[in-house]
Amino acid sequence: MAEWLYEEGIGEARAALVQNGRILEAQIERDDKRARAGSVVGGRLVQTLIVRKRGIARLDSGERVLIEPIPPKVAEGGAVRVEILREAIGEAGLEETRDKLAKGRIALPGVQAGQGPSLLQRLRESDLPIVPCPAHEADHLEAAGWSELLAEAMTGEVGAEDAALRIFPTPAMTLIDIDGSLPPAQLGPKGAKLAAQAIRRLGITGSIGIDLPTMNNKDERLVAAAQIDKYLAQPFERTAVNGYGFVQIIRKRERPSLIELLRGDPVRAASMAALRAAERHHGAGAVTLTVAPAVARDLKAHPDWAKLLERRRGGTVEIIGDDALAIGGHHVH
Repeated sequence: MAEWLYEEGIGEARAALVQNGRILEAQIERDDKRARAGSVVGGRLVQTLIVRKRGIARLDSGERVLIEPIPPKVAEGGAVRVEILREAIGEAGLEETRDKLAKGRIALPGVQAGQGPSLLQRLRESDLPIVPCPAHEADHLEAAGWSELLAEAMTGEVGAEDAALRIFPTPAMTLIDIDGSLPPAQLGPKGAKLAAQAIRRLGITGSIGIDLPTMNNKDERLVAAAQIDKYLAQPFERTAVNGYGFVQIIRKRERPSLIELLRGDPVRAASMAALRAAERHHGAGAVTLTVAPAVARDLKAHPDWAKLLERRRGGTVEIIGDDALAIGGHHVH
């Protein structure tokens, strides 16, 4: 039976749906104070982009949210209550990563203000078993392939020589290219299966395009499409596989995928990985954490993380920046 492994880490919470020792789905929730999907929070309409259609609200927290539509009675500068439909997402641009604003709408009258469900609350709603994974116990997440999963998210490379995926997030959609040594009639279904599993495992949502190999006939394309339906959990919509092997999938978009989360801020991803390693290092006591200089600056800019690590370990924590280490590398001793 599938079960959720849940880890309340420092700076982020982590969860993986595991069955037969393999990760089927994974989620990370950062403790960054941004409004979660499902939240209803106060703010002001600070800019009208298209009259009655689109504008930007600044929440009381300072976060900016894209609002669609704008009710006729809401004027620029007026107080509003905003329902968050999609969280902010790191978006790869031509020059640098930037944030795609959270998306919301003006809440209906009478809707109560409050935060959207946390990762743990969402797991509880799944009615599947939840297994807590504290740092003083065996690393069940790692045993299920957590590091490999994060590597897939960072590189966008999944699979082996016979069938492999390359995943490219773009502002318009996530593109998945399938290549391999198998003949097209075999590569199409296997690639479709790998893509469906990766979409679920990495939490890829929104518009997704899969470029399968060109298959000779309709029956082969139907077999490939059936693999998507079998291995990608509902709800989603998809097109048929066309004669060029392309299929488009639409999944409801509320949160960033693991790819967007990790690539959107590689320094923060490295900070989280280093803290996780330090928390689990030999159980308890003082620890020295050596990381790349940019990661050291990030960790030192958030002293509450180190204080929590010290409380959990029962010893002091020293953070050292080392120019010889690349972002993502760390030493714990």
